[in-house]
Amino acid sequence: MTERLYWQDAYLREWTALVVARRDGARPQVALDRSAFYPEGGGQPADHGSIAGVAVLDVQAEDAVVWHTLAAPLEDDQVACGLDWPRRFDHMQQHHGQHLLSAAFEHLYNLRTVSFHLGVAGVTIDLAASAIDPAQLVAVEDLANEVIWADYPVLARFVEPAELATLRLRKPPSVSGAIRVVSAGDFDHSACGGTHPRSTGGVGLIHIRRIERRGEMVRVEFVCGGRAVRELRWKNATLGRLASSFSGSQEQVEEAVGRLREAEESARRRLGEAATLLIAAEARELVAGATTVGELPVVCRSWVERPFEEVRTLAAAVAATGALALLGVRGAKTQLIFAGGGGQVDCGQLLRTSIAPFGGKGGGNATQAQGGLPAADQLEAALEQACQQLAAGS
Repeated sequence: MTERLYWQDAYLREWTALVVARRDGARPQVALDRSAFYPEGGGQPADHGSIAGVAVLDVQAEDAVVWHTLAAPLEDDQVACGLDWPRRFDHMQQHHGQHLLSAAFEHLYNLRTVSFHLGVAGVTIDLAASAIDPAQLVAVEDLANEVIWADYPVLARFVEPAELATLRLRKPPSVSGAIRVVSAGDFDHSACGGTHPRSTGGVGLIHIRRIERRGEMVRVEFVCGGRAVRELRWKNATLGRLASSFSGSQEQVEEAVGRLREAEESARRRLGEAATLLIAAEARELVAGATTVGELPVVCRSWVERPFEEVRTLAAAVAATGALALLGVRGAKTQLIFAGGGGQVDCGQLLRTSIAPFGGKGGGNATQAQGGLPAADQLEAALEQACQQLAAGS
């Protein structure tokens, strides 16, 4: 059985212990008689640090024993241990911030937290809710931060059944036996085995990032304490740079971005209109120089690395004049498109018989068909095959 020192003092950073068990494997593991390393559980990641100068990579609990995964074998039995304090304090801020945020959702809107995850970059809770509106998020964030700034004492202790019956627990405990309860003043009482600051003020700040609908739940992503400060710092710096680029204030950035988007959409429309005119002009030029098979003008052309969607549009423009378009593009994919013919040619059949000798595949109908070839150097030969078939059929 490992004595868990973090239950008595979550701020303990250094201590001595006795190695009571060892495990060999890809990574050696040791069990100590007493440890302040928090083992992964309850949504909170494991602590890191060192034992006798050897890095602790992971900590897991098996029944009453806490096992520490090490970067290298450990020879000593009496060891000095040190906690990665910045990591621990960050986890304390995020974890207790989650308690306060979940409690605020219940206090204001009776929304129950279903799950909690503390990640490297952010923290999430899943709420049993179909939707949450922006005004509710603001109210919850405000209430949670009011509790933080009130700096209520945080009391973490194992309680007897008689005291447990008097507490308004946010949710029933999921374990039997001795129950450890973490109380934030009288704002929240939760069964929890994790690490927490001495007072709500230790959380510093809660900042909700975003929400996302996930099935029958709503996921809320947020950050607390140092993470929140760092996030707001870079957001402010980014907003400042954007404001400078628009020669305005930060408050004017949203309006300036709106104007920029309107200008971009207008330019995109004008560019599309100009591209349509250019395609139509190119189609007329190609038809003017087309060869004639029987009485049918045939445009047979290929390009290298031209966007296929553009070639498809060009084929449609050629077909609209009554001519037949036999077009292809060599690039990452070698593709062909046949269109038009004024009812004199079955484009689908012509395409299939033209590319089949080269191992190509494709299909379509009488008025338009497209396909591909396995090798780029086969394109001109396939187009020539189509022209020969047309000539033979005429």
